[in-house]
Amino acid sequence: MTVLAIAVALFFAMNIGASGAAAAMGTTFGSGAIEKKRMALILCSVGVLLGASFGGQEVAETIGSGVIPSSIINLKVVLIILFSATMSLFIANMLGIPLSTSEVTVGAVIGVGIASQILFVEKLLFLLLIWILVPICAFLLALFAAKGIKLLENHSSAIHQPNWQKRFTYLLIGAGFLEAVAAGMNNVGNAVGPLIGAGVLSMNTGTVIGGVFVALGVLLFGGKVLETNGKRITRFSLIEGCSITSIGAGLVIAASILGIPVPLTQITTSAIMGVGAGKSGQILFKKRIIKRMLMVWAVSPVFSLVFSYGLVKLFLESDMYSLVAIGSMFLATVGSLYLIKTVREEKAMINEQGSGI
Repeated sequence: MTVLAIAVALFFAMNIGASGAAAAMGTTFGSGAIEKKRMALILCSVGVLLGASFGGQEVAETIGSGVIPSSIINLKVVLIILFSATMSLFIANMLGIPLSTSEVTVGAVIGVGIASQILFVEKLLFLLLIWILVPICAFLLALFAAKGIKLLENHSSAIHQPNWQKRFTYLLIGAGFLEAVAAGMNNVGNAVGPLIGAGVLSMNTGTVIGGVFVALGVLLFGGKVLETNGKRITRFSLIEGCSITSIGAGLVIAASILGIPVPLTQITTSAIMGVGAGKSGQILFKKRIIKRMLMVWAVSPVFSLVFSYGLVKLFLESDMYSLVAIGSMFLATVGSLYLIKTVREEKAMINEQGSGI
């Protein structure tokens, strides 16, 4: 059981690297500061490992005992939390969507807490508030930065000279590396926090081993998310990339020092969206990739919550009635979504053909 729990945690850590940590280097890659994708992933993996090893302890403690009491966390509970979070993250990675590992992990922990009827509600509400406010803050800071950059570009041609562009390139690479360090600090606790809370691994050992596997996830599976954040949301210059990456790194490092797990990819992507909105207004929000991200962000924490709740009821309490209720709710949700889609298609046919079905 112990070996299985550690194996699931390390697999989860690799998915964290693919989803969250790789997004940290998205702006550096997208702006052209680092042209080769492999080089960006290598630099990101080094930063992640450093951040996890030397600064991942605070968030790991929060995940391990900050939302539910550590007294109810045993090997079976650890497996349920990690398996539920891993499945949510794995699905998002297959879609190429940068997903918040903090949200799916805390969602799985909450599911266990609800099933066990033990939950630190005040801490949970505080986390939810932070999850809402920090991406909004990143978006607004990036929006104001984009306006300032646009004003600067209109009144000064010096920043377009090769010597200034070279400086911005080095600055952006440094900021990207710093954001990768922030990713390691904040994300490694999502994978190893439950193991540390259950006493399976010590704090130092857990964060170092977790950091190694997060870095491996960056190298092996991070390419698709890197392209999503860097190329498919909006185009940005070197100076815009500096503002995006600096905002993300600063906010995530501050949260990590305080032991707050925050949605790293939402912060980075929100900053990218802020720059895009500052350049093109509302046009950015019409892109399908943005809509897909928002939908996955909203659904995934709930999915991992329901998943972990159902597993607790099945394997720890043998409560089949709860599983029937969850399954019925799932079928009703899928059926409702299909019905809405069908109604919209019928309306489109009426508008196009001028007649009924």
